[in-house]
Amino acid sequence: MTHTKISDSAVRRLSIYLRLLHDLSDQGAVLVSSRELAERAGATSAQVRKDLSLFGSFGKRGRGYSVAELAATLEEILGLRRHWRVALVGVGKIGTALLGYQDLSRRGFEVVAAFDTATGKVGGRQFGVRISPLAELKTIVRERGVEIGIIATPPEAAQNVAQRLAEAGVTAILNFAPVKLDVPEEVSLKTMDVAMELEGLSFQLAAGQRDEQTTGNGTGSGAG
Repeated sequence: MTHTKISDSAVRRLSIYLRLLHDLSDQGAVLVSSRELAERAGATSAQVRKDLSLFGSFGKRGRGYSVAELAATLEEILGLRRHWRVALVGVGKIGTALLGYQDLSRRGFEVVAAFDTATGKVGGRQFGVRISPLAELKTIVRERGVEIGIIATPPEAAQNVAQRLAEAGVTAILNFAPVKLDVPEEVSLKTMDVAMELEGLSFQLAAGQRDEQTTGNGTGSGAG
């Protein structure tokens, strides 16, 4: 299987397919067609087949996909057949919510360390995870073999945290701070910009309203 040149949107769809397959398995389903999977995912049959074909040949013509086998394959593709050790930096509202998100551990992401600079938080625990001072980040990250870092700090602190994580050997960072970060080439970086995601939804809503107005006014784009 090749993992090169796979778009972020395709990876997101694989995650959606996997969740749907888990739901189908819980419902006792044994087989699923590309059409059914597409309908549940809000995609098309052609898109489902295209996404899966990036990683090989799945299913049998006329029978569909084995729910259990396809789920296992997607878990392997997404790197979920093992546990990943995660460190969280910034135990504010977002950070606390992430620590309390039980689905992380169920999906193989174990938060083994948390860091903050607030004296009122350091030394305490959130959802069983001890909060350590930022000054101890490099030592703890290396001792616990952290592979993924999550940044949930104010924007002005995020770049410094990203540098500390990279220096400690972390090669994958998920950034929730609304700022662009510079990291070494060997570090994979994803930024969750909530405002940008909401702007995307706003565009879709506005476009839908414009379409309704155009239809209601009876104005099309064709030549008279």
